[in-house]
Amino acid sequence: MSRVWDVPVDDSTRVRDVRVAAEEASAHAGLTPQRTATAALVATELATNLLRHADGGHVLINLVEHGYDEGHLTSVQLVSLDHGPGIPDIAAAMRDGYTTTAAASLGAGLGTCRRIANAFDLHSAPGRGTVAVARIDHEPARPGPPLPGPRTGGVNVPLGRAEHSGDAWGRVRGRDRLTLLLADGLGHGAKAAEASTTAVTELRGVADRSPAEILRHLGGPLRRTRGAAVAVAQLDLASGRLHFAGIGNVGARLRTGGTWRPLLSQPGIVGAQGPATVLVQREPWHDDSLLVLHSDGLPTRWTPPDDDTLLTCDPAVVSAVILRDAGSAARPVRDDTCVAVLGGR
Repeated sequence: MSRVWDVPVDDSTRVRDVRVAAEEASAHAGLTPQRTATAALVATELATNLLRHADGGHVLINLVEHGYDEGHLTSVQLVSLDHGPGIPDIAAAMRDGYTTTAAASLGAGLGTCRRIANAFDLHSAPGRGTVAVARIDHEPARPGPPLPGPRTGGVNVPLGRAEHSGDAWGRVRGRDRLTLLLADGLGHGAKAAEASTTAVTELRGVADRSPAEILRHLGGPLRRTRGAAVAVAQLDLASGRLHFAGIGNVGARLRTGGTWRPLLSQPGIVGAQGPATVLVQREPWHDDSLLVLHSDGLPTRWTPPDDDTLLTCDPAVVSAVILRDAGSAARPVRDDTCVAVLGGR
């Protein structure tokens, strides 16, 4: 989904702005008033924690899909990012009612976020800051084990805090395969968002095909748009093999055995000038494998994470940490930027 709310949190008045943004996102997602109130409370707590413990940061709100390929419900994903001192005792911070200051809290902090959100995870490193991700679905969380196997997650931020990002990511999980797509529409704004969103929408109907077939199919629908750079990664859950194909300047890096290496896309624009033959790379997938797809808003020489603790986090957290560490408040993103990750244990 290309609609994005990117709210800087640098003083107390911004807490209300984050809450209002969460309510607007909930309306776009079609959440009930009860679930909207949950999203607003989580947003308020995340923003309050940024001011209280990190001297500010920002909250990024995306609309994301979840579930198997037969369900396409839209959820609200809230991400808080900071370059603060980090959390010295994460276990203590996650307890309901925990605070390190005397100031009153509207709720009970991160512990409340974890308890009322459908999914919640965070990563914190001393001197580098903290990233927290919460997802609010249409229904409250139900007890039960998570889906087996690798997970997917991503973050999407527009250039200059615009209303829409020209990038988009999506995934479809079937019973025997998991397909992840990232698209970067040409240019910026609504027209670029139309192209990338078209690619994500079309994926739902063709995710049972190979990456090469998916990219060839996308050429038709994207011809009615500006076109986009698109990468498709598909994990065969039965054989444990990853199939990757890309056209255009979407980056991809695969981590296996502690070593990172790039996966290469072909020159071209899906919907405008694609290659005659789409090349597919096939790689073995192991329990420690991690795949990162990203648009060209991420600096070319971004540094892959080497923190083993981070690599066990929710892929949305991994995506957000990569995004945060590639820039700073003094060095904002230079383009629409989207990062999507396949992996997790």
